[in-house]
Amino acid sequence: MAILNRLIGLTSPAAALHQAIQLCEEGRFAEALPLLTHAAKAGMPEAEYRIARCYLEGTGVPRSQLEGGRWLERAASHGYIEAQSLLAALCVHGLAGDASDDPMRAGGPQAGQLFAVDTPADPDFKSGLKWARQAADAGSAKAQALLAYILTYGPEPMCNLAEAHRWYERSAAAGCPEGNLGYALSLARHTRNKEDQRQIAEHLRRAAEAQLPTAIYLFAALTERGVGVTRDPKVAVQLYHLAAERGHRSAQVQWGLALMEGREVEQDRVAGESWLRRAALAGDPQAAALVGNLYVQSGPLLPNYAEAANWFRRAADAGDAPSARALASLYLTGAGVAQDNDEAARWLRVAAQAGDQASQVDLANLVMEGVGSAADSAKVAGWFKQAAAAGDLIAAFNLGICLTKGVGVEQDEKQAALWLRHAADGLADAKYMYGRMLADGRGVVPDLAEARNWFRQASEAGMPDAQAALAEMMVHGRGGPREPAAALALFEKAAAKGHSGAMFALGALHGGGYGLPTDRRTARRWFREAANLGHGQAQLMLGRYLARGVGGEANPAEAREWLERAVAQGVADAQNDLADLSSPSPRYAGQGPDYLAPAEG
Repeated sequence: MAILNRLIGLTSPAAALHQAIQLCEEGRFAEALPLLTHAAKAGMPEAEYRIARCYLEGTGVPRSQLEGGRWLERAASHGYIEAQSLLAALCVHGLAGDASDDPMRAGGPQAGQLFAVDTPADPDFKSGLKWARQAADAGSAKAQALLAYILTYGPEPMCNLAEAHRWYERSAAAGCPEGNLGYALSLARHTRNKEDQRQIAEHLRRAAEAQLPTAIYLFAALTERGVGVTRDPKVAVQLYHLAAERGHRSAQVQWGLALMEGREVEQDRVAGESWLRRAALAGDPQAAALVGNLYVQSGPLLPNYAEAANWFRRAADAGDAPSARALASLYLTGAGVAQDNDEAARWLRVAAQAGDQASQVDLANLVMEGVGSAADSAKVAGWFKQAAAAGDLIAAFNLGICLTKGVGVEQDEKQAALWLRHAADGLADAKYMYGRMLADGRGVVPDLAEARNWFRQASEAGMPDAQAALAEMMVHGRGGPREPAAALALFEKAAAKGHSGAMFALGALHGGGYGLPTDRRTARRWFREAANLGHGQAQLMLGRYLARGVGGEANPAEAREWLERAVAQGVADAQNDLADLSSPSPRYAGQGPDYLAPAEG
């Protein structure tokens, strides 16, 4: 039979091609190749095209993009439509290109250079446009869809959405699934009514029936929402599953979430997480972020911050700003990664530059603590100034803080006071800060009564710092009458929220001398609460109470421990009190209750 095939080839190129086609249909590519070569040398473009396919697919010959490209361009140049369409597609996918513009290869395109490497290069839209237009003009529905794609997504100079729409419409009318998909997307750009939605859904349905993954996914999304078709969440989930199995990343995310949540399908969290992982590994940033969140939240997976960091990093590298911020948070706290403020600042910078306002604020806070670069300081101040000028009160507050501390801008407390006053109309933090500037006379004329008013407003919003500041003014009668009982209540509110200064103040008020009943047992309890939170003055006072047995039993050993902590914080008199513990004639011997009155702090 092989001898007969060769004899046929020697007598007739057309017969050789016919016989070669039969052999290819039988899977006997190695026997077909000599016959195809004979027909191709006789100038038959279909033979050239089939040889190209053999080399590109590695059927009957070793796979070779170089040889495949050479034969494919010959067939395309000879007007073979299928070759032109395939060559255009390869150009768009970065697997082929026209070398005619390369001065190193003057004299026309060298097809052998089209496939010099197996890995994709940048898309060659110029060559793709040339070959797609030739095949489209000749009536290839697939080429018409490809031409429309290039006119839609190619470089700006060659984009023409109106022409692309017409080519998509022709391709769809010819029954090309890619044309249906493209036409649906083109229609979606100017949908006006429900009839347009119905047409879009119908074209997507046709493309989905041809098993195009993107069309299946989009049709699922319309079915889930009931846009252009009857709403059916259960069918939508099934379609997401179908598209997911065909490799569509967004469908894999939706199918994974459906499994995780038990939405219209039996819940299977392990399988759901597996699908999310698959999408993430394929490069979907949303999926990577979702997997990262699974590992930091209490749920189906045990918390694993190291694993979460890996997934957040993958999503952040793909441009997901919330993931970059989440990764920064892990570096700030040292959860799953080594604690590193500079690395945290780097990821906050990535998210902030992508426009994530929360990250801009976080980065600003780090910059104000001395982390980051001078460029960061200028950037955060610039972000805040721009947003503040547009009416953003949070940005106005942050700009005021930058101006107060000279972060990224020249220090200007007068301007800081103006921005803080503006922000104070809506933010409790700004009310407190503006009240502080009024109380201290920084950037504004001192006005204790007005400061007290702003502290009151911030206090009513539940801000512990403001409650403590207002209570302090009430105790001493600054900016208004003395109100020790009301101050006590405010200090208690702030202390309940963990404010160590308020705890210390409660110890002082109960210790006597402020117009309130003396209760040194309660005072000792509050000094201990504040001391445990690191309040230096409270550590001194607790040491004194323990040394003398005030408000409870004496405990010189524990008193020494607290006084040593106060000394380490540089608290005045703490060193003297520590020395008195070992002295036969202590400094405080014979002293009255004034010795137990705490210094203001």
